[in-house]
Amino acid sequence: MDRLKGKVALISGGARGQGAAEARLFAAEGARVVIGDVLDDQARTTAQEINAKADGHAAVAIHLDVTRAADWRAAVEACQREFGGLDILVNNAGIFNTTGLEDTTEELWDTVVNINQKGVWLGMKYAVPAMRQRGGGSIVNISSVAGLTGSTGSTAYHGTKGAVRLLTKAAAVQYGPEKIRVNSVHPGIIATQMIDIIPREMRERFTQVVPLRREGTAEDVARMVLFLASDDSSYVTGAEFVVDGGLTAT
Repeated sequence: MDRLKGKVALISGGARGQGAAEARLFAAEGARVVIGDVLDDQARTTAQEINAKADGHAAVAIHLDVTRAADWRAAVEACQREFGGLDILVNNAGIFNTTGLEDTTEELWDTVVNINQKGVWLGMKYAVPAMRQRGGGSIVNISSVAGLTGSTGSTAYHGTKGAVRLLTKAAAVQYGPEKIRVNSVHPGIIATQMIDIIPREMRERFTQVVPLRREGTAEDVARMVLFLASDDSSYVTGAEFVVDGGLTAT
């Protein structure tokens, strides 16, 4: 239960869903966690739950709009102020939509790109100097199977998640010599609030295409993220890891 003992992690979008599952698992494995989110009340509740279980100061919540450089600077400063540094960044925050190419407005495009793509870049930009001070670190960027394959809709989402995959590889090459590892995780159909916009009947039909015949859970993803955050993956960087029940194998 000490795979992250002595480590400090920053998780964007950590108030609920996959981010909250990652925060809970990280704390259980000995990490100190800063939970960043625009959902301030939920982020505080998640941090309080973690602290109650840890019986100590294991987590703090901070307002983090991933599209704002100032918020990222403040989040990294919170890691240093509260826990002494930063070792792990999980770029988890993101939004999902199902809109096709012609129906995507310029406003929608910009919103999705700013959160899903620009947010990942900003997170890495401000985390790297703090990790350099610690002699290395691990960055885990949450992409999607939509960053590997296409579909009949979700144009902006596909575009941003594909970009995250290659931003990850570019950063891995640049910062490998400084012992900063960067990997991407590509979830499939994960049962969180994000996919509530998909009708239940459609989700059930889609699940029948998944070889494991079920939707994934936030904990399924969190366990992969834990592996990449920990020293268990010390020789792994610039790679993508699929958590999709076999969907992309079909």
